[in-house]
Amino acid sequence: MLENLYSIIEQDEKEVKVKLARGNHPIFKAHFPENPILPGFIQIEMIAEILNDDIAAIGYSKFLSHILPGDTIVYIVYKEDKKRRIKIFRESKKVSEMTYESK
Repeated sequence: MLENLYSIIEQDEKEVKVKLARGNHPIFKAHFPENPILPGFIQIEMIAEILNDDIAAIGYSKFLSHILPGDTIVYIVYKEDKKRRIKIFRESKKVSEMTYESK
């Protein structure tokens, strides 16, 4: 499902910068076809995939602004044991945040 959806531009312990595919990706065609956005659950799944986490439970999620095809986004990652606190930014503006626990 996430194949060819994003490419990692930069990555370190606390930050992951990714470039999203254009609007012709199946995720964008399925989610509001006339007004494509990146679904919230995919935002979480992407960072879990990048971090090689298997999600056990999602504690909290808040989506503040749309993430669009072709956007470059930055995940800021805070790790504490199996808990993850994530903030997502686009052009220095926070667009989403979430917490989850990995298995």
